[in-house]
Amino acid sequence: MQSQSFDRRSLLRVGGAGMLSLTMPRLLRGAERSSSIKPRAKSVIFLFQWGGPSQLDTFDMKPGAPETVRSPYRPIASSAPGIEVCEHLPEMAKRMHHVTLVRTMTHTMKNHASAGYYALSGHAPPSDDQRLRDSLDLYPAYGSVVDHLSPSDNGMPTSVAYPHVIRDGSIVPAQHASFLGKRHDPLLFLDDPNEPNFRLPELSLPGGLSLDRLHDRRALQQLIDSQSRLMDHSAEAQGFDQYYEKAISMLTSDRVRQAFNLSAERESVRERYGRTCYGQSCLLARRLVESGVKFVTVYFSDSIGGRRVNDGGWDTHGFDNTRMYKIVDKYHLPITDQTLPTLLDDLDQRGLLDETLVVWMGEFGRTPEINKNESRDHWPQCYTALLAGGGVKGGFVYGKSDELAKFPADKPVKPEDLAATIFEALGIDPKTEIYDPGNRPLVIGGETLHDIFA
Repeated sequence: MQSQSFDRRSLLRVGGAGMLSLTMPRLLRGAERSSSIKPRAKSVIFLFQWGGPSQLDTFDMKPGAPETVRSPYRPIASSAPGIEVCEHLPEMAKRMHHVTLVRTMTHTMKNHASAGYYALSGHAPPSDDQRLRDSLDLYPAYGSVVDHLSPSDNGMPTSVAYPHVIRDGSIVPAQHASFLGKRHDPLLFLDDPNEPNFRLPELSLPGGLSLDRLHDRRALQQLIDSQSRLMDHSAEAQGFDQYYEKAISMLTSDRVRQAFNLSAERESVRERYGRTCYGQSCLLARRLVESGVKFVTVYFSDSIGGRRVNDGGWDTHGFDNTRMYKIVDKYHLPITDQTLPTLLDDLDQRGLLDETLVVWMGEFGRTPEINKNESRDHWPQCYTALLAGGGVKGGFVYGKSDELAKFPADKPVKPEDLAATIFEALGIDPKTEIYDPGNRPLVIGGETLHDIFA
């Protein structure tokens, strides 16, 4: 990731790659595919709702609950019989026939950092600690596992993540390849797709530098490599060869550059997604999977939110008069109700929804009890994940929460089970093992939710 430091010898090994930026993808085709499972989906769009949306105010409303629990928002009927959603999601209500709701997501991590790591990796953290630090001992991102086990062979990066590095004080783990090696890092960029002149600087040559000169520099870098290998065999340094090769191939790829060219979209399409960073990020996600990217991670915000009013994530405790019900219905829910339905429509109209699994979820939900600040606090014991496309059933609910949406009443689902379901949708056996720095085998997923597939 961008925050990592490099010693002098590692920098020598990069050679001229510095001009391409250290956020270039570290991607390399894996050595083998994990299984012969028939894929249901070609791609995944993972929309991560950092901060923790309230299940009781979105997709698992409990209008019969006591006043201290039930949402002040009304539930409304949807296009799926028997499924109601929040009144502030009227457009999403019209698309619920595409959706499976998993209403029994559950774990015990109440801190954002640990819960975020769990959600992004499908593996429980070593502790429930807000000070959990990124480490090569911790598990890699989903997209990095996909790149390791089933890499793209179409000239596109396997995994792309943007437009934030999420943190809550420190950087949340599981946003990169960790012990799988830098070559499997997602292509990460932090540029705002809503900016008028959005482009990826990593995919553009510096002024005055031709491709011939670039290849000349590559020859020089190879010479430096041959000398420095005699001195340095560290895993970090070894990852840069593949990193550099992939960087050059992307620089020369019209397909890659065109995938990121949002200006090619009609203005009416861009307006439908919403002229926000998140809205344009979702549009870009459609362009990327259409071009052959296997795993796209879009972060709703770089921050959990907290005391912020007009931006940030879903963490709405109500401190300092930032009451949840004065914020969520004016910012989070309107953005969600514009972008998510538009993305599903766009994928469907282009014939991509059946082969693209869309996942919308946060790291946990919110407490059933409304607190003294007219808001809700962290609640990982029961929350909702939304899935659409990619072979899942439409208008379907998996699992049932209790009468307060406090605990699963049946079919509890842990993050590792959702991870298994995502991997299996892509044709990757969730019982596949990868190896950590101590050469210990780690199974990549839990139990697949077979019932959600059509």
